[in-house]
Parts: sequence; structure tokens; C-alpha cells
Amino acid sequence: MDRSAQLADDVETPILPATAAIVARWRRFLQTEKRSSIHTVDAYLRDLQGFLVFQAGHLGSPPAPAGLGKISVAEFRAFLASRRGDGLTSRSMARVLSSLRSFFRYLDKIEGIRNPAISAVRSPKVPRSIPRPLSEVGAQAVIAEMAMIAGDDWVGARDTAVMTLLYGCGLRISEALSLNTRDLPVNDTMVIRGKRGRQRMVPVLPVVAQAIAEYMRLVPHDLAADGPLFVGMRGGRLNPRAVQKAMERVRQVLGLPESATPHAMRHSFATHLLAGGGDLRCIQELLGHASLSSTQHYTEVDSASLLATYQKAHPRA
Repeated sequence: MDRSAQLADDVETPILPATAAIVARWRRFLQTEKRSSIHTVDAYLRDLQGFLVFQAGHLGSPPAPAGLGKISVAEFRAFLASRRGDGLTSRSMARVLSSLRSFFRYLDKIEGIRNPAISAVRSPKVPRSIPRPLSEVGAQAVIAEMAMIAGDDWVGARDTAVMTLLYGCGLRISEALSLNTRDLPVNDTMVIRGKRGRQRMVPVLPVVAQAIAEYMRLVPHDLAADGPLFVGMRGGRLNPRAVQKAMERVRQVLGLPESATPHAMRHSFATHLLAGGGDLRCIQELLGHASLSSTQHYTEVDSASLLATYQKAHPRA
């Protein structure tokens, strides 16, 4: 049972059936129209659930659909203040507000329920963090160590292939693990389906193709064309947690910081390309960023590295 259906049955979540039906339609809208990931949909529904619980306690009764259009700016702010009191960070608070804005935009456009108050609520200031890539030596050491820590040769080859994809092609871990066997590189390129169904073509280095080929040679399971490329011990699609655990073990062996995650390999791909003279627009295309502003964070990483080198090397620094 999905979370929107649970809202009507959960005794701790007071909600009217008519409101629950709207929430269910919103969930389907996020999945089919917006093509949001399952993690985004789940987070949005969880945030909305908290809001509806708060409103029921605040008003003394569950909010009806028409009542959703009458919620005031003060009531929105009171809810956000309560979440801040629960210990949420500014980043989490911003996500909660994003969830509510998504829901109320849907109400306005699809359900005919308009609430202008939500647009008057300011987002909290979120401190901007820059990506934390590995060094070139560190990224290569991670890939080399993956095969060493695995108990089975095929598992080592699998994890090596995944990490080589992240670093060699700049994939998100979700993109790598969602690949099917039929998605294998053709003529040194691969089509990747990214966020919200956006597709991009990425070049595949020989070392990446070789790592995938070695894994496919050793894997003991039959890889159907329409089935997952990377599989777990039982032959099902590989869970991201298995890759994260392998990375944790490698991190301990190599003495790397906690920021050395599978996603850091993607950061390393972009940062090392930029440091090598890569064009920012090209890197944007390779990463699948919808906005150049997302890619520009890597210029801050490169500038920070340049400044550190300058301060270390200049005689008057």
C-alpha cells in the first residue's frame, strides 16, 4: 500500500476521504506527469502527511478539500516553526516547503483549489555546499580496491564496473543501477535515462567497457536483455545499499573521509574534467544537469583547489 492510501487508514493521520483521494491523485501526477523518483514522491508524501496532521490538531478537525484553499500564511509559518522545533535543518525545512508548494500548485492547476498564501511564505536560507570530490589518485585507488575487498571474484568485478561507470561516465548511482543489459555501450556511447526521464548520450571509455565486459564474463546469473545489468547475489537488480557498503569498506581500508561516497565519484568525474580544461557546457551535458547553475558548483571546487595550491606554493602566501 502506498503512502497516500495509508493516509486514510492511519489512525494517527486524521484525513477526510475526499482529501485522501486528492493526495492519491497528486501522487499519480508526480509519478506519471512529473516523472519524479520514488524517493522524491515518498519524501513529498511524508512532508504532506506531517502538514495534514498539524492542521488537524491546529484546527481541531481534519482539513476538507475546500479548507485547503483557506489556510493562511500564519498557519503555514506555524507549521514550519513546529518543524524547526523538531530539529530540522534549513535544508530539510526548504524541502518541506518545496513539498507543500508542489502540492498546492497541483491543487491550483488540476483540482481548482487555489491558495495564494503559500507563495507568500519564504524559503529558509540554505548554506550552499560545494561538491567534495576525491583526488585523481584517490578515485583510481577506490576502483582498484573494489576488487580486493569482495569475497567473490564476480562481486568484485561487478562493484569495480559500477565504480568505473560513476567515475568514467559521471553517472548517478541510480542511473548506473537502473541500466538493463540491452543498454550496453554501442559504438563507444551509451544512452542514459536521468532524472524525470531526461535522456543523454555519454561517451564510454575503453576502460569502462572493459570493466563491464569482465563483470559479464564472471557473473553467475543469466542477464536477460530486458533485465538488470547489475545484479545482486540472488540475481535481482542490485540495491544501492550494497554499493554504499562496499564503498564504506574501501573508505576504511584507504583511510578516506566520510565524504568519499559513490556519489563522490561523479563529483570527481566533473571536477577532474574541469581541471583538465573541459568546457562547462559539455560537462553539463555529460552530467545531465537541467541547469548550468548546478554544474557551476564545480568551478568553486576547482577555484578552491587552485587557491590552496597557490597558498601552499607562493613564497609570500
